[in-house]
Amino acid sequence: MRLIFLFLLALLAFFNYELWLGDNGVDRITDLQQKIAEQQKMNDAALARNNAMAAEVQDLRDGGMAVEEISRLEQSMIKQDEIFVQILTPNP
Repeated sequence: MRLIFLFLLALLAFFNYELWLGDNGVDRITDLQQKIAEQQKMNDAALARNNAMAAEVQDLRDGGMAVEEISRLEQSMIKQDEIFVQILTPNP
């Protein structure tokens, strides 16, 4: 009876060691959960960026107003019979 008790006690000690200090113990699980949370934040940011880019692409495909707006802002293009006025501020 005493031998069975010692065996079970040793088995309990082994499993507790593996649980708390082993390769797949509590510390590793906590570390992996933290990495998962960080990756989820990065995935959410990438998803938001992709959705914004998809909306811009859809805008460019469907409407001519988006193309006109981009050409006016980035290329300083003007329509025929329009007057382009640019106000410059002096350098301090």
